[in-house]
Amino acid sequence: MPGRPDPGDTAVVDAPDETADVLRPPTADASVRPARPADAPAIGAVQARAWRAAYADVLDADALGRLSADDLAQPWHEAVARPPSARHSVLVACAGSAVVGFAAVAPSGDPDAGPDDGDLVVLAVDPAHRGAGHGSRLLAAGADTLRSAGVTTLRAWVPDDDTALRDFLASAGAAPDGAHRTLVAADGREVGVTRLAASLDG
Repeated sequence: MPGRPDPGDTAVVDAPDETADVLRPPTADASVRPARPADAPAIGAVQARAWRAAYADVLDADALGRLSADDLAQPWHEAVARPPSARHSVLVACAGSAVVGFAAVAPSGDPDAGPDDGDLVVLAVDPAHRGAGHGSRLLAAGADTLRSAGVTTLRAWVPDDDTALRDFLASAGAAPDGAHRTLVAADGREVGVTRLAASLDG
């Protein structure tokens, strides 16, 4: 399932930059639903816009310029139409009928993962629609999806310098679990990422 920036593989989850929205009630035209294959172009467009904004200080201009919405849409269509397992799921956040964000969850692929561990692979919100609670609703829906599949621990890898994302996930109960690794961006820069985890019990 696509979830990491291809030019540099620098992060797993995109910061929705809406920590304050965790307690904000949803607006009437906002919703989260399972993605459909027809949503793939909109998902690719959201991903391209969100990553250009989120990774401007991490990826070089050439790498950002190669983020094509059409290219990103193709693997998302495959992920939605033919998920690898029942525990792989793509969700979209909508403002009215427009897709303005998405998230993907899956069984954890980490070497130390157990059968009850699941990953928040990616969460992205269109920069033009941040601050409306879409990230919070996507996170809650992703946790519910994993929980219904028997997952008891949600994990997410977060870039060390992404304080907005770390604070956002911390507000939902996630904390570092001791795992850390270094990824290499396309231009050779090293990016440290720390794994956060949250219990889905209770």
